Amino acid sequence: MRVHKLTFAALAVAAGLSLTACQNGDDGTGQSAPSSASTASSSGGDSASDSGSGSADSAQAGGKGSDGKGSGQKSSGGQGAASSGSGSQAGGKAGKCRTDELEITAIDSTIDGDPDGTVAVELKNGGGHDCALAGYAGVDLRTSSGVVSAKRTGEPADTVVLKNGETVAFGINYPLNTSGGSGVRVTGLVVTPPGETKSVTLDWPGNATLPVTDGSGSPVKVGPMGSAGQGG
Repeated sequence: MRVHKLTFAALAVAAGLSLTACQNGDDGTGQSAPSSASTASSSGGDSASDSGSGSADSAQAGGKGSDGKGSGQKSSGGQGAASSGSGSQAGGKAGKCRTDELEITAIDSTIDGDPDGTVAVELKNGGGHDCALAGYAGVDLRTSSGVVSAKRTGEPADTVVLKNGETVAFGINYPLNTSGGSGVRVTGLVVTPPGETKSVTLDWPGNATLPVTDGSGSPVKVGPMGSAGQGG
């Protein structure tokens, strides 16, 4: 009996030790789980930080890209506008001189000894801005026998740009009445600037009469802008 009691006691001790070992093993497993969770949390935190940093960097890079793009557009647009403005200014042409913007006068410009008489017509730009005159003006003489239209001389007609206040002149040549007769009386001078339909009527400053002709004599002639004609 003593032997059996000792045996039972030894078995009880062994069982107790075995139970304690199992409990210690469970505790160890329980403690290792939080350690794993902490590691995962730490790794997740580091990853989120990296991700946030990456987003911030991307946002910053995106901001730079937007600024760069905006700057590029602004620079391009500004230069384009400036170029367009410069091109427009450089390539822009003065508009034609309007009748209402011109001060038109006529003076006798005949030189003694010339076979024909000459009247110089002056056109002064009073429009406040540059304007252009190109070609020939329309010229009609009002006479006691009707209207006499001047013929062009055929000289080259260049474009003349007048600044405000500047003047250009062209000449009208007409036959002198040397017949001794009464001739045809001139009552007025009608001038139409090039490209215009509105005319101005001036007093005729030349000889009072033209010779009576059957069309075989010298015609009334007008020169281009910039020519003052004979005696101009």
